[in-house]
Amino acid sequence: MNASVERIYALVLRHIHIWRSSIMRIIDSIYWPAVQMITWGFFSQFLSGQTSYVSQAFGILLSGLMLWEVVVRGNLSLSIAFLEEMWSRNLGHLFVSPIRSWEFATAIIIVALLRTLLGMVPVSLMAWAFFGYNIYTLGLPLLAFFLILQMFSWSVGLMMSGLIMRVGQSAETFAWAAVFLLMPLSGVFYPVTILPGWLQILALGIPTSYVFDGMRAILRDHTVQWHGLAIAAGLSVFYLVVGFQVFLAFYRSARRHGSLLTQGE
Repeated sequence: MNASVERIYALVLRHIHIWRSSIMRIIDSIYWPAVQMITWGFFSQFLSGQTSYVSQAFGILLSGLMLWEVVVRGNLSLSIAFLEEMWSRNLGHLFVSPIRSWEFATAIIIVALLRTLLGMVPVSLMAWAFFGYNIYTLGLPLLAFFLILQMFSWSVGLMMSGLIMRVGQSAETFAWAAVFLLMPLSGVFYPVTILPGWLQILALGIPTSYVFDGMRAILRDHTVQWHGLAIAAGLSVFYLVVGFQVFLAFYRSARRHGSLLTQGE
């Protein structure tokens, strides 16, 4: 019995040492419960003071969920397109070929767009068939919402892909988790005015908050907030340019340190 306890203790201790050597694993354990608690805590706080919201909640929540999935799918599709090259140890082969880093980044953006469309179009039709809710009633602004959210998700995906390329697979968790950090600030299910003042300032700096606020304005007030959409579009373009530059900077750093050929499973 004592030998069994010692062996079990040794196995547990091994994993504890792994956690101590990788801060990413510890962050991952805290990250998801914290994001869920903050998001639904703010939503509950908002809902407790709203009586008229309940009658429209179904359409608003379903629209918010589907538009948020555009961000998630865009980021994950781009990250997976990059990670598949890394997992197969193909990054080194790609970058000793005539392919340039910006061409590779553009290609995985196109792949991400196609995969997002492949996932979201059927889902929108399923929502129509199963629940009788047609998100396409948002009209032309829906196209603007989609493009703004996609560009922003690409910027996050490029930055995370660059980080993984430089740091290695220990940073892979961030590829899955990065956009969810922004979920409470985006006001997916509630207006950002419910946030504390300092968080509202941060929310104004990301395009997603304008998109979801614009979505609610259409569904509740039947008005299109073109000014907010223009700001969101400008922010998305800005972040996409920054994302490209961060990706290229990490690529150059990885190349200098010779880590491109050592990446993979």
